[in-house]
Amino acid sequence: MNGINPLKLLQIKGAWEQFQARHPKFSAFLNAASGLSLEEGTIIDVTITSPDGRQIGTNLKLTAEDIQLLQELKDLKK
Repeated sequence: MNGINPLKLLQIKGAWEQFQARHPKFSAFLNAASGLSLEEGTIIDVTITSPDGRQIGTNLKLTAEDIQLLQELKDLKK
């Protein structure tokens, strides 16, 4: 597996910061969600609505492996 490209990481970081500035409520939601005690069996439900009103949605029930991955991603932020 190739190493992480530091330049690409900086580009993504900058893009994420701009996204957060444009959508502060979403960032606040993610911060609140990360503070929850996610446990096996937690359901995450996502719905996307297009400008013309069409919707698509899905949900997933977290497994122990999912929670481990989310924790590892959260640790990357530190």
